Amino acid sequence: MNRSLPLILLFGVILLGAARGDDYIRISEQDITVIVGDRVTIEVQLLRDVPAGSVLKLSVNHEDLVKTDDTIDIDPGVYKWNVNITGLEAGHAVLTIDLIVPDEKDPVGTDYVRITLQHSEAVYHISAVIGWIYFVAWSVSFYPQIYINFKRKSVVGLNFDFLALNVVGFILYGLFNCGLYWITEVENEYFRRYPKGLNPVQINDIVFALHATFATTLTITQCFIYERANQKVSWVARGILSIFAIFLLISVILASTEIIDWLDFLYYCSYVKLCITLIKYIPQAFMNYRRKSTVGWSIGNIFLDFTGGMFSMLQMILNSYNYNDWESIFGDPTKFGLGLFSVLFDILFIIQHYVLYRSADGADIDIQHCSIGNPLSSSNYSPNCHLLFRERE
Repeated sequence: MNRSLPLILLFGVILLGAARGDDYIRISEQDITVIVGDRVTIEVQLLRDVPAGSVLKLSVNHEDLVKTDDTIDIDPGVYKWNVNITGLEAGHAVLTIDLIVPDEKDPVGTDYVRITLQHSEAVYHISAVIGWIYFVAWSVSFYPQIYINFKRKSVVGLNFDFLALNVVGFILYGLFNCGLYWITEVENEYFRRYPKGLNPVQINDIVFALHATFATTLTITQCFIYERANQKVSWVARGILSIFAIFLLISVILASTEIIDWLDFLYYCSYVKLCITLIKYIPQAFMNYRRKSTVGWSIGNIFLDFTGGMFSMLQMILNSYNYNDWESIFGDPTKFGLGLFSVLFDILFIIQHYVLYRSADGADIDIQHCSIGNPLSSSNYSPNCHLLFRERE
């Protein structure tokens, strides 16, 4: 009976040769963090009996970052082992554990653990605090403009092209985040492409995108309620948005006909969002230049946006140091470049407000609608002209 047992077990293994790793072995943790120079222990568990002579083979994709065992011999009656992982250098690595049985060319079971190696735990906590600071700063940044519109009962000075581009950008950003986080089919497609990756969307990304869409929509609603003079969305902005709409419509058709995956469509939405981020500040900056005034454009919004952008880039720099991942900035500069681009525009707005147009008075904010003299005698008088002149004082 004892002699036949290994043969029976081997027969079972052959029948299930292509089984998934979690059918045979399981690692106690899927993601771990190791400080450089420290050692962390994980547990590997065997879920089934295997033939004598079977081994667990350990391999790391970046051996210069992690030191661990090479193989573990499986003894009869032993089902658990501790694996020591020592951090050698900061970065990201994947430890793969394969179950190898006699007379089988390929592993019959595989599992893995993602390893994040960092220089300092203190830097990690500082980075987390900074992340919350810029999250709050960006979230609150919408409300100074909403408040100033409410206080003035006017949106004169707020560029409508900026609002149109902004709301479309945030809608697409929310669509990308919600789709990848909540739609199971899309998430499965992501993991098929990146089987050892992490879902890049977190719940705070969804909250920010939905809140930003709400706040921008509220600002647009104010444009229909309060004095806006003859402001409207320009034909240039309409043309740009039409191009984006056609591109996304084609993408939807391709995804519906299974020519591309829905994950690709969501990526295209994110690309359009990136394009909008690059151009959305230009109409407002040009409008301030043309009017030689920033009245009606909230400087509080700019300071909060500037704070969020600076702390966002600072967090990226700290993370790059802590994980030795400078390629995230210099190898793929998109995210860092967009943050820097927004900060540079914020600096431009600050210069416009406090230097270039510091002495601009209320009469200048809409010379097309109010005479420079007494607004009550103006043939172009609008109900808000008296407010514009009061700001002059």
